[in-house]
Formats: sequence, structure tokens, C-alpha cells
Amino acid sequence: MKAVVYEKKGTVRLTDVSMPKIQEPRDAIVRVMRASICSSDLHIRNGGVPRAREGVVLGHEFAGEIVEVGAGVKRFAPGDRVAVNVESFCGECFFCRRGYVNNCVEGGWELGCRIDGGQAEYVRVPTADMSCTRIPASISYEQALFVGDVLATGYWAAGIGEIKPADVVLVLGAGPTGLTTMMSARLYGPAVTVAADVNDARLSLAKERGLCDVTVNPLKADVAETVRSLTEGRGADVVFEVAGAKNTFELAWRAARPNAVVVVVALYEEAQSLPLHQMYGKNLTFKTGGVDAGKCSDIMRLIEAGRLDTSLMITRRAPLNDIIVGYDTFANQKDGCIKWVVTPFEPDKSIPAQQF
Repeated sequence: MKAVVYEKKGTVRLTDVSMPKIQEPRDAIVRVMRASICSSDLHIRNGGVPRAREGVVLGHEFAGEIVEVGAGVKRFAPGDRVAVNVESFCGECFFCRRGYVNNCVEGGWELGCRIDGGQAEYVRVPTADMSCTRIPASISYEQALFVGDVLATGYWAAGIGEIKPADVVLVLGAGPTGLTTMMSARLYGPAVTVAADVNDARLSLAKERGLCDVTVNPLKADVAETVRSLTEGRGADVVFEVAGAKNTFELAWRAARPNAVVVVVALYEEAQSLPLHQMYGKNLTFKTGGVDAGKCSDIMRLIEAGRLDTSLMITRRAPLNDIIVGYDTFANQKDGCIKWVVTPFEPDKSIPAQQF
């Protein structure tokens, strides 16, 4: 079958790999019906995720149909449509019982990092009963595609941000994760949401779709001053640092008011400085780390109820044959690309590029 393999730092390739097989009783084999390219895939390609294994099939954001289950799978059967979680977790260990599924002693972020992921025709999903979310009949694969990763991330971030109804919220970054953070933050009813990004088109999209109230491009205006102008000089009540760009970590804590919550969602490829002497007395609360994607069933219900809608992020869809073109388009934001959706491989169609 065809799959995208992380060969070494700087190289991913669409190539032939072996079909996955059941290895453990809790495994399921899923035929991938929709997948996407994530910024974390780019971090792996660039060598920014040291734990990623060379030779692994990439992809941790996908949905599909179960075609086979192990003897230990109780909740699912062949034919079930599922969104697959970015994290594999047992549901029973110390961390899982407390909702910290990213730190599961048996898993965490494994798919597309340590074990073969979903940018392929088929994929083996471990701990399937915990790591899959059933897709209701009323929801399409594309509506459910982002449940297990980017939407789960935005939902998790908003949940730990301690947003209150009168708050002014600042979201640094209006890419896919920034957009899902905004739409999830909106569920908590903040008074004002400010979105900051260097891409005016993405800011306009967020504003037009009601995800934010105020936009600011840091190349044209001072983000911290914009927020202070809305808060009588105090700064933002909650800041979400989603961009992961140069200086955005510093901007996050500088734009926050004293006693604010700063949620660091971004995955950095370089070390960041925490100058405690400069922020002394601000009494900030920092919340960081990988998403604990344990509330995918809640997210699916919100999609079904029309409260969450990620369709605005899909700017291009093409079969697995074209995914390397997709990597280039997504990485360089060509043609206004926000999310490139991968449809099943078409054997009769050519493959325009095999390596990125």
C-alpha cells in the first residue's frame, strides 16, 4: 500500500509499505478515508521532534472505517466509522484516570511519531476502544476529521485557559490550531477575543466567521498595545500562544495582565527563554504541554449540534497520490492553504511528486 514515510531529517516520501496487521488484542485496522497534514508533521520532517522514529509512516489526524479488530476490542466492529485520536491511551493508568492521556504509561502521541500513522491507505490503531471515537451517521468524515487532533487541541487549550464571560482573550496565531482555539474559546463566552497573525487573509477569515472580535497584524501594529487599549491598560486576561514563532512566547507573557493565565499551545523547535526577573510580580500562571485529547466524544456531540464547525479550514482536498505536493503547499502556505485534506489513494492516477 502507499504511505508517507519520514525517511530522515529533511525528507518525507510517498512510497510502498507493508499492509498493517493486528499485533495486540486491543488493535484495530482502519481504512483511512480522510487524513490531513499537520504542522507537527513538518516539525518531525525538520528534526524538531527528537522522539520521532525514522522510517515511521506519518499522520496523526485522520478518520476512516474499521475493517478488522483484535479479540480485545469491545466497543467497535468492522464497518464502524471512527475518528482516530492523536494519542493512544489505555484509560486505566494513573495518568489516564486523571484525564492526562497524553502521559499514558502505555502510549501518548505514538501514531505518526513512534508507530506508523494515518497518511496511508490503512493503519493499525492500538488501544482502539479508547483511541477511536464513533462518527454519528449525521456527520461526514470531513466534519469529523479534525476531532482527534487539531480540534481536540483547541478544545483542550480553551478548557485549561480558565476563561470567564467578561474576559478579554488574546490568541497568537490564526493558523489551524489558532482557529480551533478561537472557536473553542467562544464556547466559554469571553467578552472580546483578539486574534494576532502576520497573515491578513487568515485574520479576515477568523473575523468574518465570528471566531474573533478584533484582529491585529504584528507587522503593522503593536499587539500588546492593542490589547491594553481594550482593557484600560491591564493586558489580556487569558493568552493562548499558538504561533510558535520567533518572539511570540515573549509577546504572550508581555501582553498578559498581572495574574493572567498564559496557555502555551505551540510546539517549539528551539529552546525558549523564561526571564523570571522581568516578569516578577506579574504572578502569571503558565500552562503548557501536549494536548490531553480525552474529550473527543464531547467534541463530536458539539459538531453534531452545530456548535463547532471546522469546514472553514479546508482549503484543498486531493487524493493520497498528491500528498507530497500538499506538503509543499501546506508548509509554504501557497494559495492561501490552511488545511490540505487527503482523500483515498487512486491507483489509476499518476503521482506528481514523491519526496519533500
